[in-house]
This record gives sequence, C-alpha cells and structure tokens, in this order.
Amino acid sequence: MLTAPIFESVEGAYLDLLRLATEQPEHRIDARGNAAREVIGVAFRLTDPRQRLPYLAERKANPVFQFAEALWYLAGRRDLEMIGYYAPSMRASSADGVRLGGSAYGYTLFSPRGASQSQFDQVVELLLNEPDSKRGYLPVFAAKELRDRDNPDVACLAGLHLLPRDGRLHMVCHMRANDLDCGLLSDVFSFTMIQEYAAIQLGLQLGTYTHTIGSAHVNDANAERVKRVLDEADSRPAAPSFTFPAMPESTEGATIAQVLRHEAALRTNELRYSTAHITSLDLAPYWQQVVMLFELYRQIQHDQRAAVDPDLLAALHPGLRWLMERKWPACAAAAVGRTR
Repeated sequence: MLTAPIFESVEGAYLDLLRLATEQPEHRIDARGNAAREVIGVAFRLTDPRQRLPYLAERKANPVFQFAEALWYLAGRRDLEMIGYYAPSMRASSADGVRLGGSAYGYTLFSPRGASQSQFDQVVELLLNEPDSKRGYLPVFAAKELRDRDNPDVACLAGLHLLPRDGRLHMVCHMRANDLDCGLLSDVFSFTMIQEYAAIQLGLQLGTYTHTIGSAHVNDANAERVKRVLDEADSRPAAPSFTFPAMPESTEGATIAQVLRHEAALRTNELRYSTAHITSLDLAPYWQQVVMLFELYRQIQHDQRAAVDPDLLAALHPGLRWLMERKWPACAAAAVGRTR
C-alpha cells in the first residue's frame, strides 16, 4: 500500500504511532535537551475526521484545552492571555511573555495582517472558483523563523493542503515534527476542526484527513505515561465509543467570535453560567456544549470546587463528559455524587 494507513478515529493512529516509536525507533535524538526516540517520515489517514478525541483513561485528554486552542486558531489570535489560561506551559515558548510566534498557527492562517484577506480566505475564494484546484495550500512554517538560533517557538506545522474532490473537502497536513504523546492529539483536533470549518465555508461535505510527519518522536520524559496508555489499550476488553457530532452548517466567523465572547467572560470570572442559561443562548447546541466546558473549567479554576455542578456535567455530550470525569477530580466527584 502506497497511501497512508487508514484509521476511523485519531485514537487508533495515536496508539499505533506510540507503539512504533517506542518499540521500533529508528533513531535516538537529543534536540535542544529533549532526549527522544524517533521515526522519520510517517503518515496516517482518518476516514472520519470528526472522531478527533481519544478515549483513554490514562491519557486524560483535556477537551477544554482542545476546543480553546482550536477556537484560538480559528480566531487568528496569538495572545498568551487566552491560551495561557488553558495551557500555562505554553508561556515558556513566548519570546516576550505576551504573544506566541511560530506555534500561533491561526495568526498565520486567519489574520489578514495588513492584507485585504487572510491566507485562509484567499484559499477559500480560490477553491470556490476552481473546485478541482491543487493550489489550495496554506503554508505556516517560514524559513525566517530559523534566523534567530534562540527562537523558542518555531512552527511545527509546515502547512495545510485543502483539496475539494467529488463534493467533499479532503485535507493533508504536513508537520515538520510531532511529539506523538503531547502534540499529536492537540494538532489533529485543531486541524480537523479547521478542515470542517473550511468545508462549511465551501459548502462541501467533510472528506478524509491525512497527517504526515517528518520527525515523529516520543520524549523520554513521557515514557512512563506512554507505557501506561499502551498497557491500558492492550488490556481493556473494549474501547469506549462515542460519536462526535458535526459542526453546524451555520458556523461562520461571527459564530467563532460569539463563542469567544462567552469564553472571555468565563475565563476572567466576570460571569457564571447555569445549565439553563447556556441552553438559552443564541448558539447551536454544538457550540453550547463548548460553553459548558468553559463554565466547568471556570468552576475548577476560579471557584476551586471539590465538585463541579452535577447538572451541568450531566448536560454534556457523553464523550465529553467521559473525558472530563477522567481529567478533573472535581468532575469525577460530581459524577459520583449524582449517582448516589
């Protein structure tokens, strides 16, 4: 087979890549003090890019961060004020403590930056007029990022290639490097969200997602967690299965901005939302679910509750609830209290 191995969801690809890099590494590397096992030139294809979350208890995937990062990209932002709240470790990659550089992919893709259109809008316009075009490429990595040898934030994403074919939008992602345990899951989540958003703007159905990696590696610092994840996958009788819903066809830039207004109010603790309030918002249920995640995280961070609001937790999509209960003790406590 000359095409990339095919998986229905990101979980299968993630597990197979972890096994490959840990059990059959091609190289041992120590780039910038990060000792790792590496495989060069790997790829996979997802037949259903919406299945973008792994349901592995040991991995403890964080859907709050996943949605926050995807929205941060879609809004064309690069500020630490927002994304640093959900992932404080990202602050170490900022040269000035205010904004991010190469890893702020959304700023490169969605911000006009003095032009009349963003890169993304230019490609959408191209593809609306040339449906079979091969030119729908969105470059992110730039050689100028290497001019400063001390640059703490060089883009790992080389670019995204949008390919409308037979009524569906396929996308190929090119990564110069991917940390398989940490970065891969977040990247696939955000990039498939961008793909789905692009499909809506083009009036197309969602096609396949292909992910290619130059340097696929597992850092030694994460070796123990990787082992626990693989042991869980090998020993469980059956994997949890949840169908991730489709992004509403009404989604546009104004929708993203509206969701982020609610996100900002909750992140700064200016407002507190009940389940009833969220379900009454002028947002599709899909995006109401995201606001629920942000309110639950507000309760965890600002209220520091031993248990979050059980009614709000119960209102989450079952897959998101499953992940939240395994990621956050306050959500697990709420789940236990509700069943008593």
